[in-house]
Amino acid sequence: MTAYRPTDEAGAGLLFLREEQIRLAQTMMFLAGRDMAKAMAPILEELQLGQAHYRVLQVLAFSPRIPVSRLQEILGVTKQSLGRTLGELQERGYLESESCLRDRRQKLLRLSKEGLSVEVHLFAVVRHRLVDAYREAGGTAVEGFRRVMWGMLSESSRTVMADESMTRKKARYGA
Repeated sequence: MTAYRPTDEAGAGLLFLREEQIRLAQTMMFLAGRDMAKAMAPILEELQLGQAHYRVLQVLAFSPRIPVSRLQEILGVTKQSLGRTLGELQERGYLESESCLRDRRQKLLRLSKEGLSVEVHLFAVVRHRLVDAYREAGGTAVEGFRRVMWGMLSESSRTVMADESMTRKKARYGA
């Protein structure tokens, strides 16, 4: 397999994607995910949190006031696994819950002030890495990256993105 060079012509061979180009993309996604996790590891370790805790914090940051069942669906985990993680986050005071007005049996979750502070601290690592990468790549590449990522999302993940977008609009305009 030939190595990727940032100077390679963008879109070269786009209509004829070869196995090696697809494998290269797969490898780069794997390594980027691993490197992002590695960059956050010291903070998670210091806080005595794991990746499961981080994923819950991350989802609740972009989708506050969601039902536990929706959180479980987004994360794709078992009730038992999620219950353990939620319990630990609640013990630390990182979560708040309230009953849904339409269905009192349903609990809506959101980050507490402390939980939001932890998530913002972790997101700073992500933001730094993405900003550096985006600046290096340029605007056209960033738009292309978004299109590729969108193309890889399942319909349920696209729904999450649409829901997240609506949540942000409501929060921004006070709806």
